[in-house]
Amino acid sequence: MAQQFSNLLDLLRYNPEEPLLFTSGLFLFLFLGFTFLYGFMRRTVTLRIVYVTLFSLYFYYKTSGLFFLLLIFTATSDFFIGQCIASARRRWAKRFWVGLSVCINLGMLGYFKYTDFLIGILNDFLADPLEFQNIFLPIGISFFTFQSMSYIVDLYREKVRPLRRWIDYLFYISFFPQLVAGPIVRARDFIPQIHQRPLTVSRAQFGEGFWLILCGLFKKAVISDFISLNFVDRIFDNPTLYTGLENLVGVLGYAMQIYCDFSGYSDMAIGIALLLGFRFNANFDSPYKSATITEFWRRWHISLSSWLKDYLYISLGGNRKGRVRTYLNLLITMLLGGLWHGAAIRFLVWGGAHGAGLAVHKLTMHLAPGFRATGAEMPRWRRIIGILFTFSFVCALWVFFRAESMEVAGQIFTQIFTAFHPEIFFDFITGYRWVVVLLAIGYALHFTSARVEAQTLRVVQRLPIFVYALLMTGLIWLIMQLKSGDVQPFIYFQF
Repeated sequence: MAQQFSNLLDLLRYNPEEPLLFTSGLFLFLFLGFTFLYGFMRRTVTLRIVYVTLFSLYFYYKTSGLFFLLLIFTATSDFFIGQCIASARRRWAKRFWVGLSVCINLGMLGYFKYTDFLIGILNDFLADPLEFQNIFLPIGISFFTFQSMSYIVDLYREKVRPLRRWIDYLFYISFFPQLVAGPIVRARDFIPQIHQRPLTVSRAQFGEGFWLILCGLFKKAVISDFISLNFVDRIFDNPTLYTGLENLVGVLGYAMQIYCDFSGYSDMAIGIALLLGFRFNANFDSPYKSATITEFWRRWHISLSSWLKDYLYISLGGNRKGRVRTYLNLLITMLLGGLWHGAAIRFLVWGGAHGAGLAVHKLTMHLAPGFRATGAEMPRWRRIIGILFTFSFVCALWVFFRAESMEVAGQIFTQIFTAFHPEIFFDFITGYRWVVVLLAIGYALHFTSARVEAQTLRVVQRLPIFVYALLMTGLIWLIMQLKSGDVQPFIYFQF
């Protein structure tokens, strides 16, 4: 009895060494129990909202401990500010409340994400450095603050109507599928779904949700984790120990790792939401198929790139104030996007280079109208060249994103350009055959046509339930065979 009570306490207690992840057995156990009870609440809206909100807060507590109180504070603060915006009659009053919300959210985000960075810079100039402890970054803080800010700004722009109940807004902000690593769900997309009555999940919706969860789990737990632990991490930990060829494959490996990791999480989040009767917008659209850097940002982390466009780029003036100002706005937006990912020079380099790339592409389209064609409108040969160039550009910048310092990034490029050693190619293939196999599978699946993906989904949606169980069992078995360590956290947890 005492042991059972202890196990129950462990289930309820936060363990910083074991945050609750979609890929963990504990989450599968909890989610099955959660959905069983959830099925009885499809017709009772308020009970369903309270139940899901409590589970979401528990989920976040198991991920970030007492910082779930910060989540409640954000939701409470912006809910009441939203009420003030809706009731204000004068424009200046509405702007005051929007400004207050932005200050609260960005102030909170700035404290947790950038205090260490700023004090570190300050200490470089002080004879007697300041003593401070590193500040813990609550998981998902960037996502739920941006999500809350979108509601406030859209309310000011009269694109959404104010929510009247605090519990509805807390439900929107804390909804657990996208809570800790996105996608960033807009209020105008999600809020109309909250009060569905009765909440239904069709056979097609269930099949789509299951397929997304299966694909996301395969991307994350099979491809991303394996190539990370068995190859990519080794290269980036000490690039000078490896040849330029190995460093280059390490960069290509990281490009696939971060895509499978982040899009895998997004797939699982969207799939879980579908099983619960809610639909999120897609967050990735085969980004490495992009023929221009502009197209890449329309396909990569769509919820963030569209957020930056709608709430930062357009607020700066967008393309309404002349070409030079447009290029400057692009650069500022992506610099701040880089800073959003992390308080380090390498993230500013990553964001600034992407901003410069977007500006150069827009300038090129202005100077050479023939390059304005996009997507299927582009000649095939130009599209192929564009994909190769864009992919190379993106991969080169991933080096700054992944490397622990600018020095490490420099070492990787030095090895690639000065110590390539192509003669080891076949020895490399032999030594890392499973890494190469999974990389090949990852890129092959990524470049599969949208038509084939749609046909596969239609087939999956018609499968009987017992086949779903067999597919999930087979995938779990595969994960266990390839597992070489503890469950790996998602990369975007750190942002």
